[in-house]
Amino acid sequence: MPTHHQITLSAELESLPAFRNLIKSVCQNVPQLDEQAIYDVQLAVDEICTNIITHGYAGMDPGSIILSVDLLQDHLLVKITDFGHAFEPTEPPAPDLNASIDEREVGGLGLFFVYMSIDDIQYESTPTENSTILTKNF
Repeated sequence: MPTHHQITLSAELESLPAFRNLIKSVCQNVPQLDEQAIYDVQLAVDEICTNIITHGYAGMDPGSIILSVDLLQDHLLVKITDFGHAFEPTEPPAPDLNASIDEREVGGLGLFFVYMSIDDIQYESTPTENSTILTKNF
């Protein structure tokens, strides 16, 4: 049985726990999603929203982020919408985890984890809004 949940909050780091809580509340009673799968979705949402806050709204007053979660028959569909600068979360190259901290490239590790934990990522941008769509299959 499909369900739809949505919240709109200010694009501020203080909103991240509420986004994580929505994911948990929607997913915790889905037998096909274990704790690791729920954590993976929370991590992905957290990283995408953090990038929107720090990059998408850079130089702007904080706008809003709309998080919608649709529980479908065989997958979870998460849509994150913002109204800031376009910031496409392209898949970064795999980091060299054996390199020392001083030798590693700065940034990109969060998006690497997003791409490792989510089954599909789509990004859409129009002149008025940006949307990142995450799919987690059961």
